[in-house]
Amino acid sequence: MSFFWEDNDTEKLGLIQVASLIESSAKKGTTELNLRGKLVDQVEWLPVSLGKLQDVTELDLSENRIMALPSTIGSLRYLTKLDLHANQLINLPDTFGELSSLIDLDLHANQLKSLPTSFGNLTSLANLDLSSNMLKVLPDCLGKLTNLRRLIAETNELEELPYTIGSCTSLMELRLDFNQLKALPEAIGKLEKLEILTLHYNRIKGLPTTIGQLTRLRELDVSFNEVEMIPENICFAASLVKLNVSRNFADLRALPKSIGELEMLEELDISSNQIRILPDSFGYLSKLRVFLADETPLEVPPKEVVKLGAQEVVNYMKNMVASREASRKETDKRSFWAWIRSLFGCCKKDQGLGSVQLS
Repeated sequence: MSFFWEDNDTEKLGLIQVASLIESSAKKGTTELNLRGKLVDQVEWLPVSLGKLQDVTELDLSENRIMALPSTIGSLRYLTKLDLHANQLINLPDTFGELSSLIDLDLHANQLKSLPTSFGNLTSLANLDLSSNMLKVLPDCLGKLTNLRRLIAETNELEELPYTIGSCTSLMELRLDFNQLKALPEAIGKLEKLEILTLHYNRIKGLPTTIGQLTRLRELDVSFNEVEMIPENICFAASLVKLNVSRNFADLRALPKSIGELEMLEELDISSNQIRILPDSFGYLSKLRVFLADETPLEVPPKEVVKLGAQEVVNYMKNMVASREASRKETDKRSFWAWIRSLFGCCKKDQGLGSVQLS
């Protein structure tokens, strides 16, 4: 049985009405309860009777002004989906970790500064949104969330990731944009199922060498950082389709020589960097369809070629390398014959000297 407060019901619920609704829903065995934006502004706490909703599997309390949850929320053992976004939560009760069936949890746009240590007990959790809070760290217990597939923690104040992130081996999507991260732990390379990693607008100076172990990675965004170098072994992330290294400004001066190994790459943005020459291997990027280099002082290839599009750039680099190789072979050939002629010349000279001596 589900209960949805109809959108055309303009009257919002006060605390007494909320308590009454909880009691009646508990008696009816309600499994879904939707109170999105339906509580009056004065309702900043929920009654302890919330724990009676033991049959509820989906609960939506988002877009209200809730500041705290009762400890009895841990009694909702069958809860699989909980939406608390856009409230004013400062913290979560320790009993929150008792929601052992929870799969989807949305906490974005609150005022959370930390997570309870019991958070690691949410081992069924698959989708977690912590964005737009005030988190400076993620707890080490995060590593216990081995079924977590999607973690959104953008727009916080994170300065580092726990090394235990490497234990979240089911992660497919990790979004960490708009934080204060200076580096990623080497353990990031253990996330073998990771497909999307976004780090837009942080303070990262370099990527760990283990980035090459992310063989399923399809999208990597490290734009608006302080990246000085991209490791050569990024070429082992052979599934990469979209790579954004733009706006690292004066810090990034070159692309890895092995970038041509990324044969699946379709989109590449190197705008607002100090890259002047593309690597020779660039000519192997046969699937590249988007190449952006705005405000980057490219000399090879010239800007006129860049304006023609991604494949023109690829062909230019390919032809340039082929021409250079042909020229080198011709030079080597000429050098070889010059050596042969000089060798024979020496022999004739030696023969001439010998005949003089015989006379």
